Amino acid sequence: MKGTHKHYKWEVLALLWMAYLLNQADRQVFNTVLPAIRDSLGIGDTEVGLIATVFNLCYAFMVPFGGMAGDRFSRKWVTTIAILFWSVATMFTGLATGVVMLIILRSVATGGGEAFFGPANYSLLGQYHTDTRARAMSIHQTSYYVGVILAGWLAGYIADKLGWQYSFIIFGAAGVVWGIVMAVRLKDKKEEIAGQAGNDGDGGRHSRHDLESKPGIFDGFKTVFTTPTALVLTIGFSGFIFVITGYMTWVPAFLQEEFGQTQAAAGFNSMFWTYVAAFAGVLLAGTLSDKIAVRDRKVRMVIQGIGLILGAAFLFFVNAGMSLWLIYACFAGWGFFRAFFDANIYTVLYDVTPSRLHASCSSALITTGFAVGALAPVILGAMKESMGSLSATFPVLGVVWVVCGILLLVVSRTHYQKDYDKINK
Repeated sequence: MKGTHKHYKWEVLALLWMAYLLNQADRQVFNTVLPAIRDSLGIGDTEVGLIATVFNLCYAFMVPFGGMAGDRFSRKWVTTIAILFWSVATMFTGLATGVVMLIILRSVATGGGEAFFGPANYSLLGQYHTDTRARAMSIHQTSYYVGVILAGWLAGYIADKLGWQYSFIIFGAAGVVWGIVMAVRLKDKKEEIAGQAGNDGDGGRHSRHDLESKPGIFDGFKTVFTTPTALVLTIGFSGFIFVITGYMTWVPAFLQEEFGQTQAAAGFNSMFWTYVAAFAGVLLAGTLSDKIAVRDRKVRMVIQGIGLILGAAFLFFVNAGMSLWLIYACFAGWGFFRAFFDANIYTVLYDVTPSRLHASCSSALITTGFAVGALAPVILGAMKESMGSLSATFPVLGVVWVVCGILLLVVSRTHYQKDYDKINK
C-alpha cells in the first residue's frame, strides 16, 4: 500500500501537470488568434484589449474565493470542476459574435473557472509531495512553458486551416476530456493535523491554535501590505504581470502585422524563443538561489531585481525595423531573465510571512498582481491605436521592469533580513 502511495504521488503530478498545461494554453489561444477575432467581428484594438483586461480583473477578484474553496472543500473536486467549467466556456467562446459575448465567456466564465483551479492545484500537489516537493513544483512549472508554446503554434495552425472559432472549440474539448480523466483518477489526500504539522517545513512548530484556526479572507492582505519585503515583492509581481500580460496579448499581433506572419507562425515564434530560454533561466536561477541563500537569504530578492532590470534591457531594442532573428534574440533574452524573478516569487514570500498564512498571502499577491496586470492589454491597445504601431509600447514595458527591479534591490538590503527574523525567531 505504501509503495502504491509513493507511485501515486507522481500520477497526481502528471494529472495536474496536464491540467496546468491546458490552463495556460487556454489563455494563449485568445492571444494567438486575436487579430483574426478583431477582423472577423470588426472591433478595434482598444476593445480587444478590454476583453483581456476584464478577464484578468475577474481572475484577480475570484482568486481569494478560490483559495478559500481549496481550504474548505475537496481539492480534487475544486480542481476538476474548475477545469470543466473553463473548458466548456472556452468551447462556447468559438460561438461568440460580438464584444459582449467575448467578455462574458472569456472574462467572467473562463477567468472565474481558472481562479478556482490555481490555489487548490498547488495545495493538492504539495500535500502529496513532501520530501519531493521542490522537485515536483519545478516539474509542474514546466507545463506553463510547454502550454504557451504548444497553444501559440497549434491554435494558430487550427485558425489558419479551419477558422479562429475552432481553436477555442478544440482546446475547450481537450479540457473537458482531461477533466473527466481527473474525475476518475484524482484523489484527495486525507491528512491528520499531526501529520500536517510535521510536514510543512517548520519542524512541527505550529500550535494547535495555528493548525485549527481558519484565516479570514483579508488576513493575507493585511500581512502582505504591512510587511515591507512582502509589499515590495507584490509591487514587483504586479509590474511583472503587467509586462507579461501586455507581451503575451500583443506580441503575436506584432509579428502578424509588422512581418506578415501567419497566425500559426506568429503564435509559435512569439512564445517558442521566449519560453525555451525561460526554461533554462528558471533552472539556473533556482539552483543559484538555493545554493547562495544558505549563506545570505536576501540573495533571492537580489536575483529577482537583477532579472527584471536585465530583462527590461531587451524590451528597449524590439522594433519593427529590426531583422526577425534579432527580434527572436530579444524575445529569448527577455524570457531568460524573466525566469530569475519567476523562480523566487513564493520562496521570498514564504520567507517573510507566517506559514499559517502562506495560502492567504499567496492569494493577496496574485490578486494584486493580476488586478494591475489586467490594465496592460487595454492600455497597450489604446497606445497602439494612437501611435499606429506596437513598437512604441515595448520601451514603456521596459521602464516598468526597471523601476520594479530597483525597488527590489533596495528593499533586499534594507528590510529582507529584518522581516525574515521576525517570522523565524
